[in-house]
Amino acid sequence: MLIVYGIKTCQSVQKALKFFKTNGIEAKFFDFRKDDLDTDKISSWVQKSDINILFNTKGLKYRTLKLKELNLDEKGKISWLNKEPMLFKRPVIEYNDKLLVGFNEELYKKTFLD
Repeated sequence: MLIVYGIKTCQSVQKALKFFKTNGIEAKFFDFRKDDLDTDKISSWVQKSDINILFNTKGLKYRTLKLKELNLDEKGKISWLNKEPMLFKRPVIEYNDKLLVGFNEELYKKTFLD
């Protein structure tokens, strides 16, 4: 089962959902604002991807919380992701025990259509 994690208002998430719908790929949507993400899931993502890819340093939430000033290490970033899922770069795509982070149409085509 392919799962798209993110928020409905995020343009990258919208593009990903449209890509899957257009290409007839069934995708379940997990809304960070409505559903709780457990710590085990976050730990597994960190093992499958680089924390610096998962942790969004360009988003509004990062700036609002003034996290740049904290110079977070990996442990600190993981701790913040557990508290505030809006700090994830979106979308996070989980499929076949693999993970893709962010929207990249060419990568999606290679991964899901070839």
